[in-house]
Amino acid sequence: MSRKNKQLNKLQKAMDGALSYDAWAAAASEYDDISGLRRWRDVDQTSLYDYAQIRLRVDRLRSLRARQDYSGLLFTLNEGIHGNMGGMGRSSLYNRAKFGTKRLIEEYVDEIDHALRFLAELETPEITIEEKLDFFYRANICFGRSALMLSGGGVLGFYHMGVVKILAEQKLLPRVISGSSAGSLVAGVLGTHSDDELEEVFDPGNMIFEAEKEASVFSRLFRGGNATLDVRELENIIAGLVPDMTFQEAYERTGRQISITVAPAEPHQRSRLLNAITSPNVYIRSAVMASCAVPGVFPPVMLMAKNAHGEAQPYLPSRRWVDGSIADDLPAKRLSRLYSTNHYIVSMVNPIAIPFLHNQQEETRLSGLRSAMGSLGVGVGREVLNFYRGIVQKDGENWPRFNMLMNSIHGLMDQEYSGDVNIVPSFRWFNPTRLLSHLNENELLALVAAGERSAYPHIKTINICTRISRTLDEILHRFEYGDLHPDLDIRRPSASRRRPLATRADRSALREGGPGAKDQKVTSAGRAKPARKATRAKKPAASKAKKPSSRKAAGNKKAA
Repeated sequence: MSRKNKQLNKLQKAMDGALSYDAWAAAASEYDDISGLRRWRDVDQTSLYDYAQIRLRVDRLRSLRARQDYSGLLFTLNEGIHGNMGGMGRSSLYNRAKFGTKRLIEEYVDEIDHALRFLAELETPEITIEEKLDFFYRANICFGRSALMLSGGGVLGFYHMGVVKILAEQKLLPRVISGSSAGSLVAGVLGTHSDDELEEVFDPGNMIFEAEKEASVFSRLFRGGNATLDVRELENIIAGLVPDMTFQEAYERTGRQISITVAPAEPHQRSRLLNAITSPNVYIRSAVMASCAVPGVFPPVMLMAKNAHGEAQPYLPSRRWVDGSIADDLPAKRLSRLYSTNHYIVSMVNPIAIPFLHNQQEETRLSGLRSAMGSLGVGVGREVLNFYRGIVQKDGENWPRFNMLMNSIHGLMDQEYSGDVNIVPSFRWFNPTRLLSHLNENELLALVAAGERSAYPHIKTINICTRISRTLDEILHRFEYGDLHPDLDIRRPSASRRRPLATRADRSALREGGPGAKDQKVTSAGRAKPARKATRAKKPAASKAKKPSSRKAAGNKKAA
């Protein structure tokens, strides 16, 4: 073995065993230097993307800022800001080098970031505040947002804790987060704790303590305990990790937009994605409990919500819900519709789906015939599994192990398990019978550490691909909270995606006090809407007639 190969093997082992992201990044950077991949990064030319277009835009943006052509800068930015400009979002561009991608792509992202911040803080009559806000709100929607999706996987869900811990430390944790089954518990924790509180949650001692309690409950259940009785222990674990909040209350506390998937226990029903938009008054604890209710192991769960009096009451009392990973483990389409997300980071611990994600990352090319036969086989397999799934839904409580196996296989065949960035454990297979088994302290620590190490190679990619969306979000946050232009009255938007401001005609009417100005107000998203009219209207002349007696009035009221 040559000296160069020995050095590369040594650096690869250093990356595999790195105890921190900084240590991993140092080894990865040195690996690129020795292997020659740094030269690949420094050269613009490649057939993988339109490098000429990217170089032209970088030079143009720099020139406009240097010449102080502010209107030209705004016009150029309006021409288009999106993550796949000239094909720069192609995944193969981020899988070649160990640390980063083409230097030109990183320069383009840096220049867009600088131009956006420069424009936000610019004070010139050439560009009005209304024009700025109109641009930033539209750019925020057009560019899209990133979402983190946490899959189900029993006790392997503690792998997610390592992934989100690193993302939070690097300030890269998306504000849109979904979770199913085991992932729903982690999503519930993220959505109800502030950034400072998460540091305490991620403390190894606290994670081990809570993990031991949960693993012991799973262990007793899997050995044949009564699920109806032991389910209270799982409720206590969830109550210890997730505060007693509704989805709307959690959003107002943390600003994170979490979603939890639940599947129907009855046939002919569809799965639900619970969040601050679709179900703002539902308690997160009950949603997590339902999403963790593995059929045959835990009984179906009835959701609970807070009513107008602040009291808990059943939500859809005629329905019961079970493990969310059965129907929609990674709800990318629903998140896109609700939150304008178009970039997905997946933390995947489904033990059956993991090997297929590895094969996808290797980008193996199948012939047309093999691909067609594979699609036909998957279609037939889905129909067979749908037949067995109907049987399992009726009598699944009597066959917990068989039910787990069938649900896992059906979920694999009937869903998409990939995103733009797939964070997958190094192990390809995991015994499904151990998903609800007891794990000791060392195994739990190993799961969390595996999540951290699996996230290291993706941090640079996530940073590059999400930087523009994070900058847009930060700028709008500064506008809404008065850091930029404190005299501007802009309220924080609701939990849904941001909408463009009101039209210029509406804003002009509001400023000038024109027709209807007094009857309108600007909503939190900037749209003008009619103000609430007074509840008492002026009585007509006929109202001066003699009033009926109190007894007669009471009788009329009762009849009504």
